[in-house]
Amino acid sequence: MAGKRYLMNAGRTTKQGQQINAGKDSPEYQALVNTITMNAEDMKEAGITSGTNVLVRSDDGEATFLCKDGKVPRGMIFVPYGPPTCRLMGQTTDGTGMPTSKGWEVEVEPIASTGPKA
Repeated sequence: MAGKRYLMNAGRTTKQGQQINAGKDSPEYQALVNTITMNAEDMKEAGITSGTNVLVRSDDGEATFLCKDGKVPRGMIFVPYGPPTCRLMGQTTDGTGMPTSKGWEVEVEPIASTGPKA
C-alpha cells in the first residue's frame, strides 16, 4: 500500500442489532455493513464525496463500501462488521479465535463514477 493510510475500526452497531431480525440478507442489513463512516475533513482531502463508493485496501484484501461523513476522529474510519470487513481481515488471531478488527491500517480511495457519456 502506497497511499495515505487510515486506522480502520470495525464493530457492532445498535442498528445492526435491530436489523438482525430482518435477516443478514435483507437490503437494510446489507446497507449497514457496506457503509463506512469517515471524518469529513479526511474525505475532503482524499477527494471523496459523502454518499459515493470507495475502495478500501488492507494488507490482506480489499472491499468496496459506500462512504458517509460522520463523527469519527481524523485519520480513522469506522465500519460495522460484515462480509466486506471479512475480506479485509487477515487470518492471524493471536490465539483469541478471532482476527484483529481494531486499528487496521487501510487505504481509502474514491471509485470513479462511470456515468453516461455525453
